[in-house]
Formats: sequence, structure tokens, C-alpha cells
Amino acid sequence: MLQALLSGLGRKGGTRGWAFSSWQPYLPLAGLLSATEVVSHWTAVFEKRGIPEAQASSEYIVAHVLGAKTFQSLRPVLRTQPLSPWQLQHVQKLSSCRLQRMPVQYILGEWDFQGLSLKMAPPVFIPRPETEELVEWVLKEVTQSSCPMGAQGGPLILEVGCGSGAISLSLLSQLPQSRVIAVDKGEAAICLTQENAQRLRLLDRIQIVPLDVTLEGSWSHLLPWGPMDLVVSNPPYIFHQDMEQLAPEIRRYRKNEARRGKMPGPRSCRGLARRLGLRPYSRLCCESSCSQTRAEN
Repeated sequence: MLQALLSGLGRKGGTRGWAFSSWQPYLPLAGLLSATEVVSHWTAVFEKRGIPEAQASSEYIVAHVLGAKTFQSLRPVLRTQPLSPWQLQHVQKLSSCRLQRMPVQYILGEWDFQGLSLKMAPPVFIPRPETEELVEWVLKEVTQSSCPMGAQGGPLILEVGCGSGAISLSLLSQLPQSRVIAVDKGEAAICLTQENAQRLRLLDRIQIVPLDVTLEGSWSHLLPWGPMDLVVSNPPYIFHQDMEQLAPEIRRYRKNEARRGKMPGPRSCRGLARRLGLRPYSRLCCESSCSQTRAEN
């Protein structure tokens, strides 16, 4: 971790400069650094170390320590007033994690998706911006459909590979009559979806099931819930031969078997949907890479 030391404090007209070394509790100097100055410093450090999105990373970390979602949402006075010794130390601790290429979402422990604040933790996938587009497309399909859905007036949705629960919980929050069955083979994903559903008070409309749908006969565990109106999946679609080309943020912190091409792609999801007995007017929505789609076709 790093500690900011100030030199030439200007009592005789000098300018202020920074030198950085291993963290030591120079507490009397801590109050001389504002949030804006700390962001500038860590942005420079991240850039020097080749950290992607250096300024955004720095701003998110400082804002988080100050109790805000984004640096831009901070009140002007909070951007210019000195940080406390504890705040500086906390920023330094989180920034050292970023220097190890830990994704910002894992560092903060939460991330917004479709207006929901979701807990994030490795090795569970961080939802991509493209996944929000998938959710919006699904919502459009459901709201524009003239076909009856579900026994309770809303669609019965199956999510294959729920991860953090981002897709399932977004659909539940925006489709008040819907019900979701969310499955994943990873224990960490099951636990994280459960926790996020509880935080958002949506546990009463979601069934979270530990299940590896790639195993023969696994789909039979889902039959008691009846025909599905919608199957949605955003499976990890990174093949083994592509692993070494990934950024360190992915290689180091999101390692699991699913990342190596063992989760279902479009063809597998279509097969699962047929076995589950989708209604004639049902939809299958699956996000995949172009390379995976070509490989499966």
C-alpha cells in the first residue's frame, strides 16, 4: 500500500508535491489531501502500471470510501475537503487491490444493474453492459406479447446460469406478476443470487436451484414447475483456447469450469428448452459470442 507524503507545504511560498512509499501512518499529513487530489494521484499510479480505465477506477474507489456511488454524485464540498486518516488508508487498501488487477466491482463489493444494487463477489461473473440489453429485449418481448402467460397472470421464467441473479432479479422487479426459476451449477452463484434476492425482497417469487443442466437427465428436476414461458441465459462463453488472451481481471478472479466452454451455448439451451416443454408461444433468449454461435451451428 502507498502513503502520500507532502513536501514543500508552502509556508514560505513553496509548492506542494507528492512522494509515495510503503504505507506508514503519517496521520498529521493525511488531512492535507482532498478527494480530488487523491483521485488524481491514483489515476496517475494506475496509468503508470497499465491499469485499464485508470481514472474511472480511481473515482469509483474514492467515491465508495466517501459513501457515494460515483465521484460525480459527491457534493462539491466533499470533493475538496480533506480526507480523514481512516479514509486515506481505506482508499489505499482498495487501490492496492486494483493494482493487483482485481475488477472494481469486486473491490467495491456491489454494482448497479438495471437500477438494482447487487452484491458482487468473485468468482461469480460480473454482468456486462450487453446483458442489460438482453434484459431490455426480454422485457420488450414480454410486454408486447398478446399471448397468455403463466397460471398467475405473469410469465414463468427459467434462467440458466443465474450468476449474481442480475437477469432474474431485474425481470422480477420490472414484471410484478412474473415468477422465476434460477439455476446454476456453482455454489457461489447460488449463494449470491439468494443474498441479492433477499436484499431486494424478491425471495417470494424466485426459486433458486443448484443444478448443472449439462448433465444428462438434469432437466427432469425442473419439470414439476410446469411449462416455461421464457428461457433466458447468459452463459460464460469463453473457450479454453482463448483463456490466455483474456485480461488479468478475468484470468485471476473469475476462474471456474464454466469459463472454459462447459456451460450451455445456444444449441444446448435450445435442447433444454425442448425437453422442458415450452409453450408454443414461448421465447428462448440467449446471449452468446459470434465464435460460439459459429462453432455450434
